[in-house]
Amino acid sequence: MLMGFVAVFAAIFYKINSSDGTLGEKTLPETIVLGADADVLDVELSDGRLLVLTQEKTAKVLLYIDPATGAVIGRTRLLSGSQ
Repeated sequence: MLMGFVAVFAAIFYKINSSDGTLGEKTLPETIVLGADADVLDVELSDGRLLVLTQEKTAKVLLYIDPATGAVIGRTRLLSGSQ
């Protein structure tokens, strides 16, 4: 779990420093709370939102996060065609 948080924040800072500055002077949250069984697979910055792909048990979940507050503003569960 701790490694997941480290990966999320490393990706956030990488994306912000390599982006075109669309976040501007906004402050980033110190903590983003994910599910206890969530493993972070990828983080992207898109349209002013963080998109965090996680693995939760048998499903991948795409979380939409407000980068200013760290609040999860949406969630999409990705299932294979056989589920």
